[in-house]
Amino acid sequence: MENEQKSGFKQDEIICNQCGAKLTFLPGTNSLNCQFCGAINEIKIKSDEVIEEIDYLTFISNKAQEADTIDVLTIKCETCGAQTTFAENIVAQTCDFCDSPLIAAKGQTSKILEPASLLTFKVTEKEGIDKFKTWLKKIWFAPNDLKKYAYQKDKLRGMYLPYWTYDSNTVTHYRGERGDDYEEQEEYTNDKGERATRTVTKTRWTSTSGTVRDHFDDVLVVASKSLPEKHVYNLEPWDLKDLTTFDQKYLAGFKAESYGINVQEGFEIAKDIMEETIDNSICSDIGGDHQRINSKDTNYNDITFKHILLPIWLSAYRYNNKVYRFMINGRTGEVQGERPYSWIKITFAVLSAIAVISTIIYLYNKYGG
Repeated sequence: MENEQKSGFKQDEIICNQCGAKLTFLPGTNSLNCQFCGAINEIKIKSDEVIEEIDYLTFISNKAQEADTIDVLTIKCETCGAQTTFAENIVAQTCDFCDSPLIAAKGQTSKILEPASLLTFKVTEKEGIDKFKTWLKKIWFAPNDLKKYAYQKDKLRGMYLPYWTYDSNTVTHYRGERGDDYEEQEEYTNDKGERATRTVTKTRWTSTSGTVRDHFDDVLVVASKSLPEKHVYNLEPWDLKDLTTFDQKYLAGFKAESYGINVQEGFEIAKDIMEETIDNSICSDIGGDHQRINSKDTNYNDITFKHILLPIWLSAYRYNNKVYRFMINGRTGEVQGERPYSWIKITFAVLSAIAVISTIIYLYNKYGG
């Protein structure tokens, strides 16, 4: 692969064909929209271009320079550590991940592996705001100012999160035990002190060993440390079959986070994800009614990976000096969020419940006792 250095995430070249204004990608389409003259500028789809996988061992064997890289200007948040792109001509703003102040002067240019592909936004900003409002209406004991927050402008932001995907063939040698159930009759003393017979199920264990093989395709690992892992993974599934070859035009009007977990760290996480499938294969190979895995040794072969970007709508909210985040899968509309509680409302509800119960008890003792 020829070494290519590109200027990634720059949007100054994405201009309207009619008026020369800056364009914004229009979710749910394959076009850029001009907010000044209303013109629609279609993005030419690279339908014949294959999304290339990178050989993992070659990449980590001091040959990473052969892969395509891009230069990105990012600002690292000193509060949460997120590294995000900064729009041109903006000297200060808040971090999309924790709502802390950011200063453009503290940004730096670095080389990162170019994304191979991405999923574009399907969910529009308006649809995202509506989902935010609906979610807020459903949560109990939320502070009043949290619900007001949903109606503020520019609080829901489109963000591309970095991910790694890994392919691998695995060969696992294991040692374990197979448990086969059988029934026996046994005598016991019942509640009346009488001798009786009952059927009990027991398990006979035998040692076993073997080898299983598995194939993994597109094991997905989030390469960001900026958001709660539980909520990010709960945004799944992603329709990875619809990945589009990377083109910076799709980023117009949105931001992208640079990966905070490198390729090797990501593969260690991928191994943990693969382990459940490998264990299931071992248990299936052991057979019987029960299985125990005492040891296993897995070899990972034909490992390839790619760097992709996936779209979310994100809002960060501070309440009592703690950060809460709200996320929407930009493809499916799946909602995940953290929320604060209003202890005033909770206390009032508890006191009200106590008052109601006390009144019921009083009336019962007075009139129904």
